[in-house]
Amino acid sequence: MTAALVNARVLTPAGVEADRAVLIDGDRIIDVVPGADPRLGGVPTHNLGGALLAPGFIDCQVNGGGGVLFNDAPDAETIRRIGAAHAQFGTTGFLPTLISDDAAVMRVAIAAADNAIATGIPGVLGIHLEGPYLAPDRRGIHDAAKFLRPQDSDIDLVSSLRHGKTLVTLAPERVGNDAIHELSRRGVIVAAGHTAADYDGMRKALESGVRGFTHLFNAMTPLQSREPGVVGAALEDRASWCGVIVDGFHLHPAALRIALAAKPRGKVFLVTDAMPPVGSSSETFQLNGETITCRDGRCVNAQGTLAGSALDMAAAVRNTLAQAGVELPEALRMASTYPADFLGIGAAHGRIAPGCRADFVVLDEALNVRQTWIGGEPVYSA
Repeated sequence: MTAALVNARVLTPAGVEADRAVLIDGDRIIDVVPGADPRLGGVPTHNLGGALLAPGFIDCQVNGGGGVLFNDAPDAETIRRIGAAHAQFGTTGFLPTLISDDAAVMRVAIAAADNAIATGIPGVLGIHLEGPYLAPDRRGIHDAAKFLRPQDSDIDLVSSLRHGKTLVTLAPERVGNDAIHELSRRGVIVAAGHTAADYDGMRKALESGVRGFTHLFNAMTPLQSREPGVVGAALEDRASWCGVIVDGFHLHPAALRIALAAKPRGKVFLVTDAMPPVGSSSETFQLNGETITCRDGRCVNAQGTLAGSALDMAAAVRNTLAQAGVELPEALRMASTYPADFLGIGAAHGRIAPGCRADFVVLDEALNVRQTWIGGEPVYSA
């Protein structure tokens, strides 16, 4: 059935266009037209009252939300609860993210993501396996007892998802370039993170198939004058993407501005690294037997180590505007268009254009979420 979202300011590939309407048919966008277009006379309309209509946000790193952690119960119902929590903040596509765990848990989590996609749980785009192929001295909050070096069976497991996209975060020096190449050949998106690699090793890993960097600046070797490290390789490389957690705790605003100045436009995107408190009233949760406390948006263990975030994508957009000096369309694309491109789904996701998915977020003047649409259906209304 054809319908239209009318009386909106619409972020299109050309920029924010006033008094526009978006024609949709089922889960697809048919066209973006002026508010007086005659085709609007014969279809049901949804009047957005002049609000801003943007592509739905896409989050490549979602550990939890709605009071649940994916690792604790890696099943389709947990994915549904996480997706519903994040939909309140404009997220229409996400990768449920498994923090380093055993092979048996990984297998169950991959099957859960497959099942979630096959049964139509809204927003699920695949899975993100953050570990367990990570560097112990860059472990962050991960349990180093779970870390290992991959064998052939691990490569088979990581590449076993049948539906959607698989993103794996790994330390290249712990994996080897042959394994990176094989994972990439099988369609797995490989990102470097929690890594002690040096600059030369990172350059070789990029040549072998590393496509991006997980939470740039965090849990990786820094840029120094004579040792450029992973951060130096990431900022120099023109082809790769960098995810950033703009919550005010994971990176300084100047570091964000430096990354945006160094990378080509479209190569830096927002992630939340969200934990169970997002979309929940709970301020604590358990991770690897530790109590994690979230106060004022900061999630830490008893030693003060950051443990993910309490960030949502709408807040990440607002923070980016305040800290990075970018224009509104660019901040919105960092939350939608650019992560879609990183995942290789930009032809159908992350844009309001004919032929793309009808995934939208409706924002008021303060950039608070008023409505979220997934596949042409409203899934949240404030």
